[in-house]
Amino acid sequence: MATPYKPKNILITGAAGFIASHVTNRIVRSYPDYKIVVLDKLDYCSNLKNLLPASSSPNFKFVKGDIASADLVNFLLVTENIDTIMHFAAQTHVDNSFGNSFEFTKNNIYGTHVLLEACKVTGQIRRFIHVSTDEVYGETDEDAVVGNHEASQLLPTNPYSATKAGAEMLVMAYGRSYGLPVITTRGNNVYGPNQFPEKLIPKFILLAMRGKPLPIHGDGSNVRSYLYCEDVAEAFEVILHRGEVGHVYNIGTKKERTVIDVARDVCKLFNLEADKVIQFVDNRPFNDQRYFLDDQKLKNLGWSERTTWEEGLRKTMEWYVANSDYWGDVSGALLPHPRTLMMPGSEGSEEIKGMINRFNSNQTETMAPASKEATPTHPFKFLIYGRTGWIGGLLGKICEKEGIPYQYGKGRLEERSSLILDIQTIKPTHVFNAAGVTGRPNVDWCESHKPDTIRTNVAGTLTLADVCREHGLLMMNYATGCIFEYDANHPEGSGIGFKEEDKPNFTGSFYSKTKAMVEELLKEYDNVCTLRVRMPISSDLSNPRNFITKISRYNKVVNIPNSMTILDELLPISVEMAKRNLRGIWNFTNPGVVSHNEILEMYKKYIDPSFKWTNFTLEEQAKVIVAPRSNNEMDATKLKDEFPELLSIKESLIKYVFEPNRKVPAN
Repeated sequence: MATPYKPKNILITGAAGFIASHVTNRIVRSYPDYKIVVLDKLDYCSNLKNLLPASSSPNFKFVKGDIASADLVNFLLVTENIDTIMHFAAQTHVDNSFGNSFEFTKNNIYGTHVLLEACKVTGQIRRFIHVSTDEVYGETDEDAVVGNHEASQLLPTNPYSATKAGAEMLVMAYGRSYGLPVITTRGNNVYGPNQFPEKLIPKFILLAMRGKPLPIHGDGSNVRSYLYCEDVAEAFEVILHRGEVGHVYNIGTKKERTVIDVARDVCKLFNLEADKVIQFVDNRPFNDQRYFLDDQKLKNLGWSERTTWEEGLRKTMEWYVANSDYWGDVSGALLPHPRTLMMPGSEGSEEIKGMINRFNSNQTETMAPASKEATPTHPFKFLIYGRTGWIGGLLGKICEKEGIPYQYGKGRLEERSSLILDIQTIKPTHVFNAAGVTGRPNVDWCESHKPDTIRTNVAGTLTLADVCREHGLLMMNYATGCIFEYDANHPEGSGIGFKEEDKPNFTGSFYSKTKAMVEELLKEYDNVCTLRVRMPISSDLSNPRNFITKISRYNKVVNIPNSMTILDELLPISVEMAKRNLRGIWNFTNPGVVSHNEILEMYKKYIDPSFKWTNFTLEEQAKVIVAPRSNNEMDATKLKDEFPELLSIKESLIKYVFEPNRKVPAN
């Protein structure tokens, strides 16, 4: 492991806020040889009392000011000889962002830009730790078993998370353009002592103490992960010393709970009857159903969650009971939908000097547009699992194009009760399973995450099939043809492909093992149509999962003929198969084979005449991958007989992929 980083003079922005104050107090206490300068404008959710534990330490200095002041920031960096910045300052309450989004842009984007520019100008910063949020990833699919990892796409859904994502882009750009030594963190929800009660847990605790109803947005099914504040402070301590420049670190937990479960747990602490106390109110204009993080990267640095939910919630409750007047009059924050709270922070007095402006209860709510009801006379209604996946997303677009009513499932595949609830609520005519673990970024991931892979690919798929059978529903299951490899009976180049009844012979990867296993078990279910997809290709050449996109970005490629699936042609066929109630196993590929080199020759002919590539052997490939890859030819006769219009793989490539993307003029 690399030598731990040792800062000298740290600037912590937003240090009088909730998370940053815990981090500040921890570092001041644990590292007396570090000089800690904190900068905070003392907004409504800040409180100098949060920093009382550090205030008497000789290595601590407080400065009241705004990060948006370039002169102040530059002055501090130079005069305090700052070499490290931990940037926490931000507007963070989602409800406020719907009503006062410009303040979020000013604080979260412009303020961050001022800091970055000051770092560039002074040229003395050795670490810039930018604190972001899990919300930049957007909503996680309810049935996802793999959390968003640090390289996942950013898809923010509200003004707050959009400004945090925008700030991240600036941080990344300054890292790349100017060599600024940046590190970014993205964290789950945090709770504990000192948190301003606009947030869920302190709000529920204070309301329960006052005998008031606990307001829950929507139906309370939204899922969140919660970390205790001291665990998070330790995470930042680890990242400060061991984090690698240029990297992103998720600070999260895989222990999830719904909002309504949080409310019930708070009720238990106060011996309240949850059914009498919980009050359902209008939802936010948009409320993400779930955030789920992959925290393995941070664990690899030596961090782990220490505080159980029960212990952390009890400590938090005890603190608020003992400090019920800590924030003064917080009645405005305890409303179901607080907006634009304007409470000046304390400036060192024992009591909060400012008071929160009362929220205007008559303020007009911005409501999300109601979804269009499906035409009740339509003969089909599809329930699709795998909304955030590639195939699942494309299926939704096909349904919209064909006017077929559809909904994405909210249940997780391994949770039988949630699947039953989906089916009873949505009342579909067919169920499409496009959910599954293929690995991030590839199947090598499955080799080190075997329980997760089994949970979704085997247990989850079988559970969904069984629930569908109980309800008399056909399940269209998108499987894989990567369970075969060329052998003596099916030699490469012979034109003899594997048929639907052939027994899988490829076990080189754990991913393929799970898919072959579940396919064999699904044979016992007569309500399942298994579609063996191979090396999927679409007309979207920007999609990183597109086989063409992958090999066009590789330094070297093998050159082996394979059967492949052109999604633009075959996914609409799968919808037609559902309408025809077709069942059993189907090789879901275009007839024939095409090699890597043949595809890249087409890419060169249609897209980029200057494109070049290099081949290497399977033996050479084996040295740079964890798990072997499947290579085979699938016999598509059964599918071709059912759909005579089905094009061969090379014809389909030209019609659906290369002609629509042609950049080289035709001769």
